[in-house]
Amino acid sequence: MSFINWRRSVKKNDSKKDVAQGQDMPDSPDSPSRLSVINSPEMDPIITDFRLHLPGNNNGPESTNPSNGCLRSDLSLALEDCMSALDLFLRNQFEEAQAQLRCRTKDSMYHALTYATILEMQAMMTFDPHHILAAGNTMKEAQALCQRHRKKSSFSKNFTEEELHAEVCFAECLLQRAALTFLQDENMINFIKGGIKVRNSYQTYKELHTVLQSAGYIHGENHGHFEGGVKLGVGAFNLMISMLPTRTLKLLEFVGFSGNKEFGLQQLQEGSAESTFRSFLCNMLLLCYHTFMSFILGTGEGDVEDAEKLLQPYLKKYPKGSIFLFFAGRIEEIKGNLDAAIKRFEECCEAQQQWKQFHHMCYWELMWCFTYKRHWKMAYFYADLLSKENSWSKATYAYMKAAYLSMLTADDCLTFGETALTLFRQVPGLKQKIAGKSLPTEKFAIRKARRYLAESPIPLPAPPLEMMYIWNGYTVIGKHRDLTEGMLKTLEEAQAKLESRNEFSIDDQCLLSLLKGLCLKHLGHQEEAEHYFTLVLCNESQIKYDHYLVPNALLEHGLLCLEKGRKDEAIKLLEAAKQNYKNYSMESRTHFRIQAALLKAKAMGENGNHVPSSP
Repeated sequence: MSFINWRRSVKKNDSKKDVAQGQDMPDSPDSPSRLSVINSPEMDPIITDFRLHLPGNNNGPESTNPSNGCLRSDLSLALEDCMSALDLFLRNQFEEAQAQLRCRTKDSMYHALTYATILEMQAMMTFDPHHILAAGNTMKEAQALCQRHRKKSSFSKNFTEEELHAEVCFAECLLQRAALTFLQDENMINFIKGGIKVRNSYQTYKELHTVLQSAGYIHGENHGHFEGGVKLGVGAFNLMISMLPTRTLKLLEFVGFSGNKEFGLQQLQEGSAESTFRSFLCNMLLLCYHTFMSFILGTGEGDVEDAEKLLQPYLKKYPKGSIFLFFAGRIEEIKGNLDAAIKRFEECCEAQQQWKQFHHMCYWELMWCFTYKRHWKMAYFYADLLSKENSWSKATYAYMKAAYLSMLTADDCLTFGETALTLFRQVPGLKQKIAGKSLPTEKFAIRKARRYLAESPIPLPAPPLEMMYIWNGYTVIGKHRDLTEGMLKTLEEAQAKLESRNEFSIDDQCLLSLLKGLCLKHLGHQEEAEHYFTLVLCNESQIKYDHYLVPNALLEHGLLCLEKGRKDEAIKLLEAAKQNYKNYSMESRTHFRIQAALLKAKAMGENGNHVPSSP
């Protein structure tokens, strides 16, 4: 059964291309080959007289030239074959899907793009340097192939259907390469490092969106797939840009970028609703936004209900599909239904054995599920599996193993054959760079582990609970009172163990104050929570190492004020967090969260009620 019920429509008697159009196309392979509007020096030119020229639109003699006589059917068959391969992929037949695509990656832009997309998904799951290099090179090759199919002249405004599809595929290659760069560092400056490449992708999507709205545009045989590609790109760019910290956003706006969150979500929703080649990717982007991006880079307010609606049709069609079982688990996790989440992740691991990468994604989430339950031994078990099987960050995995062992008694640790002290001391030596960059989480783990390099180290007070904050885990446990109360009890036990006075005592006290404030906020004790957030700010001048605590305390205090309807005070605190601090751990991630909180504040009326944004 194919990915969708596909209707093949092949016309045997296609007409010749207009001779005049052919004369407009220079023979040189180095000629500029992009939409004419993008060659313009103006920032945002508009196509006003676009005309799609398809074989068969004129009344000329029928074509007998085999090189272009099957243009429409070639494109249609390529799309159908790629969707068939995608169907195999979603059924966990990963090798078969790749084999079906691989044989045509040199001549079909859709085969090349789909194959490169699968390799990039693999690289994003493993962070293996070889996978990243292979994915990057394959996407470059796909981009080069798309370039060959793009319009060869910027003077004629007639575009064949294949040329329009080449434009959208070319832009997608650039977008995916940029996304891989961002994933490695979470720093949007690296996202725009390619400069003109990323801007060309953005501009191309904008102009293709204008094409779809133009009066002269004629629906081709594969219009739905073309439109889906445009919605994917326009939606992705708008959504990503809207989430950016203000300082980065201003830079992007200066060079012509702009983003609207609601419009981006709308475009992706529309793209996911149709049965086209890109509907799956639109769906995945929305799921990632609601279940990951809004938590890790936001305030943890993703639309879980919408995510469930998006997932259900796929889960029904592919009940054993690893990617859908994984998202089903993630949805249960962020709802706080940890046992149901654990069951889904275990199902995902059992569903297939070809791609261990899906197992690793599940191991990471299982580690956090058991962290939220305070089952330190099981959390250690999954951190250990990751350290042995996955290449994303050996330093982070070693740190997490040490963190969990530090929560156990010395006797309990004996069964694991290693100690927290030994593991913490290994962390700095495990530092690695991916594509020349160090991961922010890894940098954080190394900074924290340095404390254990001393001859008689002073232990960290509650390292798993601190790292839990970095991944916004308190938003998850906050949905269940028993989980939150349990975590608060652990924090109080950690505070009771703090040594009276040492060089880390103020830092440790402030850390525990921040985390206790979060727990109390979720338990509804807002005044007590505010007291603890303020306590961090009062000790700002005495903090020696963990400088990230102050801007994050301001952030959490600001969010608390929003909950209480004190909008103006909230904005003042958030602006202070944004403007007054820099060069601290996980700074980029904190700025993403501050931006999300400011957007939330600006969407509220003076009385604290939500005000719908204008279209």
